[in-house]
Amino acid sequence: MTARSWSTSPPDLQEAIRRRAEEIFKRTGKLPGRDLQNWAQAEAEILREFSAATRRTAVVVKVNGVQYVGEYLPAAANGYRPGEFSAGASVPIRFEGEKMFVIRGNGTELETTVVNRIG
Repeated sequence: MTARSWSTSPPDLQEAIRRRAEEIFKRTGKLPGRDLQNWAQAEAEILREFSAATRRTAVVVKVNGVQYVGEYLPAAANGYRPGEFSAGASVPIRFEGEKMFVIRGNGTELETTVVNRIG
């Protein structure tokens, strides 16, 4: 991590990295002189976790000739996996403002945010 990226990292991200580096320090026997290695490992782990948690994916549905693209966070999708619905399948949905809820076969809803309308 460069000095410049330090100053632009959100404080909570830096705190998470600091805590992880401390965990690594303890887990590896509190070996002295490994601060930079522990920090680098912690940073890589936290950034990988943060990236996975904030990655957005989309589901596309067509309603009355209008195609809707709804983005969702995989971590908040209640087990939904892309491909759960086959192309062209009839899928019940409902709208609330900019939210689109896709009703899954098991009765749960996949909450998405409409980011595009085509048609």
